[in-house]
Amino acid sequence: MIRNMASSGTSSRGIAAIVGVGPNLGLSIARKFAHEGYTVAILARDLGRLSKFADEIAREEKSQVFAIRIDCSESRSVREAFEGVLSLGFVEVLVYNAYQPVSWNPTKFSDIRIDSLEKSLAVSSVGAFHCAHQVLPGMIERGRGTILFTGCSASLNGIAGYSELCCGKFALRALSQCMSMEFQHYGVHIAHVIVDGIVGPPRGGTSSNSSSRIAGVGSGGDGSLDPNAVAQTYWHLHIQDRSAWTQEIDLRPSIPPRFC
Repeated sequence: MIRNMASSGTSSRGIAAIVGVGPNLGLSIARKFAHEGYTVAILARDLGRLSKFADEIAREEKSQVFAIRIDCSESRSVREAFEGVLSLGFVEVLVYNAYQPVSWNPTKFSDIRIDSLEKSLAVSSVGAFHCAHQVLPGMIERGRGTILFTGCSASLNGIAGYSELCCGKFALRALSQCMSMEFQHYGVHIAHVIVDGIVGPPRGGTSSNSSSRIAGVGSGGDGSLDPNAVAQTYWHLHIQDRSAWTQEIDLRPSIPPRFC
């Protein structure tokens, strides 16, 4: 299902599809691309909450925003969601920010359920594969496009008690590297953004009821990352000159959080 929250203005640019939009980082990325003149499609499982985000962005940025439900663990859901996205026009930007929430408390290896591990892999890496499959043909045909994958601390190091998260994020990082090597000469910029820390609500807040991506903490002196600042990096990756593309970048607060 697609819900359109449109302002009176129209965009002359392509579509920016943001997969995995919650109240912090996903919302900030969507708002940034809308601010820069893109028609934005925001995708997540909760269409009701997503529609509120779309209305907020459209109102604040005077832009066209489409809310589309997706379950990244189901290939059929991805395919149906992107039928809606592609009907809007050329997808110039894909940001894959989806992840399967895991318990903040570590899980013993012997206690991990296979269905839980498979779900994490499906959302973190297989879902990214399916979404990229949907938009790559159009990007290759036009010789331009950007695909950005969101990683985290678990993308780099195995963490005891977090096998589900690490396996999915390790695979996503490998997918990003392989795709970058294969498609960059077609003009498609593919990059992996390692968000090495906790993303809190934006400094100063937004009209959304923001809460932390992982735990209830705020941005600033507590060592969390401001999602608006992180979103700026996604934008800069998109507009980088082709002579100096970044394939991977890591972001962390100046005050290291005690969790990482």
